[in-house]
Amino acid sequence: QVQLVESGGGLVLPGRSLRLTCTVSGTTLDNVAIGWFRQAPGKEREVISCISGMADGSTYYRDSVKARFTISRDNAKNSAFLQMDRLTSEDTAVYYCAAAIGTLPVQSMCRMMTRPGFGFWGQGTQVTVSS
Repeated sequence: QVQLVESGGGLVLPGRSLRLTCTVSGTTLDNVAIGWFRQAPGKEREVISCISGMADGSTYYRDSVKARFTISRDNAKNSAFLQMDRLTSEDTAVYYCAAAIGTLPVQSMCRMMTRPGFGFWGQGTQVTVSS
């Protein structure tokens, strides 16, 4: 059974950084794409970034985080990471990691994660950016 656990969330001042970790169990990360999503109060869930499970490690970022967030993975540790810099109050949300098995282009894998029966999800971690 594939399970994902997020960690690293918390309360942080505007302009500071946080690093989220997604630890995966029940499968190796070969050909497994990992994605980070978030949901703020009263808003729909949105994709932040995805990284391919292929050797090229291609990535996707939504425009609002492209210059500030960095996604990475360490297959040996069965983990993926989201480095978040220059955080603002607009980044306050519950952050989720998700996974999907496949070799489609990274944006297609992002979409696959949200389809019932195709994606595996963690329970989420709260990130609050506030002074």
